[in-house]
Amino acid sequence: MSCVLPLLVVLFVLVPIVEIAVIIQVGQAIGVTETLLLMVAVSVVGAWLVKREGIGLWRRAQRQLDTGVVPGRELVDGMLIMLAGALLLTPGFVSDCLGVLLLLPPVRAGLRRLVIGRLRKRVVVQRTSFT
Repeated sequence: MSCVLPLLVVLFVLVPIVEIAVIIQVGQAIGVTETLLLMVAVSVVGAWLVKREGIGLWRRAQRQLDTGVVPGRELVDGMLIMLAGALLLTPGFVSDCLGVLLLLPPVRAGLRRLVIGRLRKRVVVQRTSFT
């Protein structure tokens, strides 16, 4: 709980400052109109990629459910793809880069391992038997 405040400071203060600084730098390098068009283009392409990855993930999850297996891996991937979508729709080049990285299967696989490892440490599984 003690690391929540620094995380919020980073999210709500430092990230927007960094995003604005990068947008200004790109705007000075290529022009304001081109920068705005590039930001819109990245958002559109990002939304398409998120949709494509999401549909593939949905199909894999359905196959898992059809065979009676809980789609745990797919649920974590779904969360990461949703985060990628949010990052891609957020104005800024830094968030766009992070969003695109999350759409890459190898990056998602590494993060999935981290998330599942942390969840395993926190979740206690109890089995009950009915006799």
